[in-house]
Amino acid sequence: MLNKFKLLIRKFNIMTSNPIRPSEIEKADEFIVIDVRESDELSEGNIENSIHLPLGSIIRNAKQGKLDKYKDKKIVTYCNSGYRGNIAAEELSKLGFNVFNLEGGFQGWMKSRK
Repeated sequence: MLNKFKLLIRKFNIMTSNPIRPSEIEKADEFIVIDVRESDELSEGNIENSIHLPLGSIIRNAKQGKLDKYKDKKIVTYCNSGYRGNIAAEELSKLGFNVFNLEGGFQGWMKSRK
């Protein structure tokens, strides 16, 4: 399914946010890591020190200026597989944030730990 998504992105030239590999976020103090998954997905685990803000909440809070304290930081967004993380990253980018989307989302991060 992920490969089909990537093919659609290439075929229709869909804009994607700045991707970042799981290995690149090892320096946790360099990034603000935001988990945009829904609450019921958190039982699978999370990336240490990440902030949980579901997709709708992060967009709403950013538009209301509630996340402006992070504008001078590097932000990494992630969901389960990367799709919602990409949406969050795109929306934050439009609002002037320096943001990256974790390639493969939480599942990609978990695979990188093996």
